[in-house]
Amino acid sequence: MRQWWLWLVLAWVGCGACAKEPAHVAAPGGSGGTGGSGGGGGGCFEEPDGTPAAHGLDSRPANPTCIAPARPRSEAAVALERAFPALQFTRPVGLLQPPGDRSWFWVVEQNGRVLRFANEEGAASAEPVIDLQERIDARPMEGGLLGLAFHPRFESNGQVYLSFTDQGPSGLRSVIARYVSADGGATLDPASESIVLTVNQPYANHNGGHVAFGPDGMLYIGFGDGGSGGDPLGSGQDLRSRLGKILRIDVDAAAPFAVPDDNPWAGGGGDPTIWAHGLRNPWRFSFDRATGDLWAGDVGQNAWEEVDRIVRGGNYGWNVREGAHCYEAPTCETAELIDPVAEYDHGQGQSITGGFVYRGAAIPALAGVYLYGDFSSGRLWGLFSDDEGAAAPRVLIESTGLAISSFAEDAEGALYLLDWIGGGIHRIVPAGATAPDAFPAKLSETGCFDPADPTVPVEALLPYDVIAPLWSDGAEKKRWFAIPDGTSIGLLPDGDFDFPPGSVLVKEFRLGCERVETRLFVRHEDGGWAGYSYAWNEAQTDAELLPAGALRTWGERSWEHPSRADCMRCHTAAAGWVLGVEQAQLDRETRWPGGRRANVLATLERLGLLQGTAEVVPALVDPHGDAPMADRARSYLHGNCSGCHRPGGGGQGVLDLRMGTPFAEAGLCNVPPQEGELGLADPRLVAPGAPERSIVAVRMERLGAGRMPPVGSGVVDEAGLALVEDWIRGLPSCP
Repeated sequence: MRQWWLWLVLAWVGCGACAKEPAHVAAPGGSGGTGGSGGGGGGCFEEPDGTPAAHGLDSRPANPTCIAPARPRSEAAVALERAFPALQFTRPVGLLQPPGDRSWFWVVEQNGRVLRFANEEGAASAEPVIDLQERIDARPMEGGLLGLAFHPRFESNGQVYLSFTDQGPSGLRSVIARYVSADGGATLDPASESIVLTVNQPYANHNGGHVAFGPDGMLYIGFGDGGSGGDPLGSGQDLRSRLGKILRIDVDAAAPFAVPDDNPWAGGGGDPTIWAHGLRNPWRFSFDRATGDLWAGDVGQNAWEEVDRIVRGGNYGWNVREGAHCYEAPTCETAELIDPVAEYDHGQGQSITGGFVYRGAAIPALAGVYLYGDFSSGRLWGLFSDDEGAAAPRVLIESTGLAISSFAEDAEGALYLLDWIGGGIHRIVPAGATAPDAFPAKLSETGCFDPADPTVPVEALLPYDVIAPLWSDGAEKKRWFAIPDGTSIGLLPDGDFDFPPGSVLVKEFRLGCERVETRLFVRHEDGGWAGYSYAWNEAQTDAELLPAGALRTWGERSWEHPSRADCMRCHTAAAGWVLGVEQAQLDRETRWPGGRRANVLATLERLGLLQGTAEVVPALVDPHGDAPMADRARSYLHGNCSGCHRPGGGGQGVLDLRMGTPFAEAGLCNVPPQEGELGLADPRLVAPGAPERSIVAVRMERLGAGRMPPVGSGVVDEAGLALVEDWIRGLPSCP
């Protein structure tokens, strides 16, 4: 659908983006954390193993203090509120109102449905307009039903234009088709389909797919570069190809369309439908209702996301440049390229979603400001102007807690966000009065540790360990969580834990047996999650809250603390927000306060903390234990990669590395890569018997470009790499 599927390979409970070390730093062996909350792990944690017991605690400890605080004070002028709270959709990618009719909203679902609901805050149901689930091909993670545009004269002609992927005579293709409503907009007749144009898709990603009518009455269409990684076909700069472009056509002058005379290549020299080129994967563009300017968010490759103002004949640089930076070259020719209006690096997000210029009345401070967001981090920006008129991006909401798939604008100019994972619609509203900032500035003030000695957790913090921890460059870790009194944890069908609002998860990192960071991942009362980093002082007496990321030297080693946006790059709804705290990871022992050593799941059940029933979820095994190699390798990949590589996650393609997914259905064996070939001959994600041709293994051993994970780790996990290589080497064939 768009370039959401980056090799993030990060998840809470060992988030790689939250525990970084430069490549030149030698790290001790071992994954760290297998000894977890005390005992049995060796290294820095020297508590005794404890007395074996059926459960770790007899009763649930009270929790008067370790509760998620209110969010830190924000300078943002906006907030979010849930609009139409009774409604929830499946993978929504579009929200529109029919021209001239403010009484309805139409919702586009990527799976192939269009629904409509009454524009009433208490709307409780949505009715189908058209269902194309059997018509389209939504199997590629970036494919499906991707866009909808009402004809400007929809009230009289009933015409609607849809953009989707299907299987054509030559395979996957993008389709722009017209449908007609014969009942005043209640439904679209599938039999009225008239195909306007098609574009063959050489790969399964970077489909683009947005469509919108401009103020000139022309239909504008956005297509990505056709996929894989790095634009191997050179589509972005190829004026003979419609890939990597924004097209402009006239659907009224002729059937199926006519080329406007003022298109830049209408007279030759390129495909006459092209309006602008050099785009990687334009995901959501919009016209400023006041000026007519065309704004787009263009999803980047490995480093930069960009905002572009699209003009006639503009060349936006891909794949000569990514953002304003030469792509895979120290220098490049930029004379004919248009600079992005704004850009941000992958420390702030990894998949831009273009928005709208605000022209509503409710938030005067945003008048004329272009709003945009990031699907991966949930961050929301406004593009202001400085005193000299230059673009000045400003973070409005650091983490919305949403997988922002699209923005929407209603007839009054109010703006909305769509949550692709949660399925909700959220309205951007004024933030209201700014409350004093009472967020704890020191770890000793959080209520989760003894104020007199913040190395000591309060009784309400329950320890846990995970079976297959994420590699964190050799740091040793302890883990705890606490939930408010009177609440419980939902056990979801897939074995994930659904923590109640007010919950706090804590992880402590040590280098050389000294605490360097304690991280809190909390679910605020508004239901959203956020991560906060506390950096320990050299005297080991307390840790201070960091407002942003920071690189520190600790003895002879370095440690990079994450920013709050860094943590939300992987802690998405698809990853269960707190991926390590799941049934498959917690079926193991840990040491409990009081000296017992007992199974984590058994203790939580004994305390009545878990509510719900999971399906049969296979437990993980110690990746470096005695289990069969295939189970150990799959457990390692689950703990290190499945946070993103699962349905709806941030990883590329259809790869599903959860332990419970059969190997034959994981989209892994003998599957060609979609994010670049890394210079390998005949590469596959996993090539049986050949780890040297297997992208999964090669990414693990690389540092810098092509690294898996691409951020958050600067030291190769030699033991993990050896395990994965040995497993691949022993595979005789694909199942």
